[in-house]
Amino acid sequence: MSPSSDNVQYLRSPAAIRERAGQVLKYVEDGRSQWFALDSDGLEAAVQATLKVTRDRFSDPATIPFHSRWRHFEAGGHDRWASLAPRFEALSKEEVARRRMDLAIVSVLLDAGAGAGWSYREPGTGETYARSEGLGVASFHMFANGAFSRDPKGDPLRVDAERLSALTPVDVALGFQVKAHNPLLGLEGRAELLRKLGSVGLERPGALFDLIAKDAAKMKAASILAAVLDRFSSIWPSRLTLDGQPLGDVWRHPAIGLVPFHKLSQWMSYSLVEPLQGAGLEVVELDALTGLPEYRNGGLLIDAGALRPKQSALLQETFAPGDEPIVEWRALTVALLDRVAEHVRLHLGMDAVRLPLVKVLEAGTWFAGRRLAAERRAGGGPPIAVASDGTVF
Repeated sequence: MSPSSDNVQYLRSPAAIRERAGQVLKYVEDGRSQWFALDSDGLEAAVQATLKVTRDRFSDPATIPFHSRWRHFEAGGHDRWASLAPRFEALSKEEVARRRMDLAIVSVLLDAGAGAGWSYREPGTGETYARSEGLGVASFHMFANGAFSRDPKGDPLRVDAERLSALTPVDVALGFQVKAHNPLLGLEGRAELLRKLGSVGLERPGALFDLIAKDAAKMKAASILAAVLDRFSSIWPSRLTLDGQPLGDVWRHPAIGLVPFHKLSQWMSYSLVEPLQGAGLEVVELDALTGLPEYRNGGLLIDAGALRPKQSALLQETFAPGDEPIVEWRALTVALLDRVAEHVRLHLGMDAVRLPLVKVLEAGTWFAGRRLAAERRAGGGPPIAVASDGTVF
């Protein structure tokens, strides 16, 4: 890949994510990696683990929903958004979509790995949630209580830039029940992301609806990601830049060059599909987006044996997101999730239209990764430890 092909627009595209991930996959297949080897039997084991979870969770594959933040708002079988619906009856479907996007965008930005020591006890139900579900439920209650609104008493169920700009780590800690015995990884990083979200030039995050939906009844999934990256790129911590623009979740591999992932931005894009559909828009070409390179999907591939670590240090040390083995692990996750999805569809007799990748992620890979982690490690953590600052995964 020539350096001239590295431009910001290209590196923000899902095509670039897949292409660079494919290059890393070939690099590993050719035996050039010092960190990983591939195992075809292990890949089939990952497929079977995914199928097992899928069949356990869904007797009818046609009922599989999208993998998105909205599933976490339904944790424990409680449809929390539906409980707010009576308060939206006087609003237009467009305004409801803006408020759903308000919630989804903020919640996704708070969704990087929580760490094994944190949990959230939900008021009302008394139920305790951890990791992604806990982060989702906690952020939902902050939203419902007006924590992100400039008028928390008069109009709590919205998110305003004015309020986000003033958020502190203490505000997030209170909303997430953080204490000395209940620590949350990356607390400062999460608060900083929300403050920066308040300065992107939108009066509220949900105003992205008007930018995406203007004069369009049909929207490509890749266009949602493009809008997210275009509008929110300035919020990411200063890492690599190109032409004076921050690249966000893009990392350098010594043999491949720049490798983009945009995990949180793609997770956000997946989570905006349902609000857009609720407003009457048709979202198409969902499979243009990629699998999410995070520790559940990536952990599935290691725990099932599809990826075999070449060095014991991989499973013993803690790495930074930009370290070579982590860049490889995440790229391999993107590439191999496509292969897993193809095999799952074959086993279930479905095509990519009926079972797009976003449904394979929800039906099985993420939950299979969590199930295998729980079987193999106390606390169910990932096989490789990554130091999280709350802004990657």
